[in-house]
Amino acid sequence: MDGAGSGYYFNLIMIRLQNVKFTYPSKSQGKKFSLSVEEFSPGLCTAVMGDNGSGKTTLGKLAAGLLRPDSGFVSYNGQNIAKWKLGEIGQKVGYLFQEPLRQIFAPRVLEEITFPLTLGGMSKDAAEEKAWELIREFELENIANNTTYTLSRGEKQRLAIAAAMICNPQFFVLDEPTTGLDKHRRSILAKALHRLMADNIGVLLISHDKAFVKELGAEVILMDGGMLVEK
Repeated sequence: MDGAGSGYYFNLIMIRLQNVKFTYPSKSQGKKFSLSVEEFSPGLCTAVMGDNGSGKTTLGKLAAGLLRPDSGFVSYNGQNIAKWKLGEIGQKVGYLFQEPLRQIFAPRVLEEITFPLTLGGMSKDAAEEKAWELIREFELENIANNTTYTLSRGEKQRLAIAAAMICNPQFFVLDEPTTGLDKHRRSILAKALHRLMADNIGVLLISHDKAFVKELGAEVILMDGGMLVEK
């Protein structure tokens, strides 16, 4: 997409972490995190890989504003987000938790997807029309009216992804999104993420799934001990 003269382009998010340091309050929760400079750009997929406890999820949460650094800063398009409210950040950056139950709260599948839209003032009919596009894309048609607590792990994962996508994030952070998905549905997710990247939406992918990372054509960064070890 040509950025010249396009207001849409300049609304896209480049995330920059500079001299970021973060330590969990309890030592049992993880090691110190330290990163000098890293940028995540619109239209590209960056995959963060490494062993459990290496700092991957911490990096994702810092980039999404869910954690605030002890020092250094996280910026979106050059603006330090330190004083931004979480709701302001959430309007720009979508985040998929590793455990879908952490973000599913509505009693039924369709309601979970439409809730952010109706909360923002969209009519119920318009919200459901938009929701059904994602319901079909992620093959949730047969469970659209089911209660969310009866869903399988894979169904919850697909629902959480659809609910995050409905908000049209300008940047998308996903933590282990292929967990619980079979090969066919991993392919569906890959197509959806390629579609976002084609619209210049940046993707930060935290994953152990090497085949999925390769399918997305992602740039890979490796972490160990809370630090970037290779790019």
